[in-house]
Amino acid sequence: MNDLYAVVGDPIGHSKSPLIHRLFAEQTGQALNYEAIRIDIEEESFAYAIKTLIAKGYKGINITVPYKLDAFEQAQMLTERAKIAHAVNTYIFNEDGTITGDNTDGIGLVNDIEINAGIKFKDKKVLILGAGGAVQGILQPLLAKQPQLVHIANRTEKRAVVLAERFDFKISASDWENIPILGGGYDIIINGTSASLDNKLIPVSKQIIGKQSLVYDMMYGDKPTVFMDWAKQINPNCTAMDGLGMLVGQASEAFYLWRNVRPTTAPVIAMVREIMKL
Repeated sequence: MNDLYAVVGDPIGHSKSPLIHRLFAEQTGQALNYEAIRIDIEEESFAYAIKTLIAKGYKGINITVPYKLDAFEQAQMLTERAKIAHAVNTYIFNEDGTITGDNTDGIGLVNDIEINAGIKFKDKKVLILGAGGAVQGILQPLLAKQPQLVHIANRTEKRAVVLAERFDFKISASDWENIPILGGGYDIIINGTSASLDNKLIPVSKQIIGKQSLVYDMMYGDKPTVFMDWAKQINPNCTAMDGLGMLVGQASEAFYLWRNVRPTTAPVIAMVREIMKL
């Protein structure tokens, strides 16, 4: 019988994770089943749902919205990156019945930019837009790559300041209007807000974009996001990426934690993108 894995959340029907993990399994020759499971909080608690999955013999799961904080609070053991992120998106169900919680979101983003785009964070000037849970999850792996500077901007400055102060690395912070304008712009600009899902632009200066900027939107769709289009209008030569590679990258890291085999993400990103266009 194949080992069992799943992604849990609500809603969950749109999830690309079963497709991604099926492609990983085919690529690496691993025998496993991976499905999407909706946890309806009105019918059962998150804790009860997890106990049920363990009883059924599942080896591990991914956790998506709205349960990443619940997953963080209920894991018996946490990796260092999960502790720093204050959120968990991957569970490993250990043989002794305990649960290890990890967060693979940040390494998914870092690897997408460094490996798939070929742009290193080391000594780069980085601007991050947003200070919510998505940004919390990426900061520790990003800072480990030794950028020259990091600035976090958020609609409310206080939230950006509070997040920045949690790290030893000196991070500056502001609201949208007071982002420092650097000569030549920022090297890497990451949109960690969900604005693109509503087809909305963040009110930031176009001067943040330089001649060689990489502009990265953590959201994704079957066509470039409004943020990517905006950046390309300002500078057609900038590199613009969406968050599909981050999704596939975090899944690759989870797959590695479960199976001790690391899939190659680039062909899977390409296949998923083609399927999304159908």
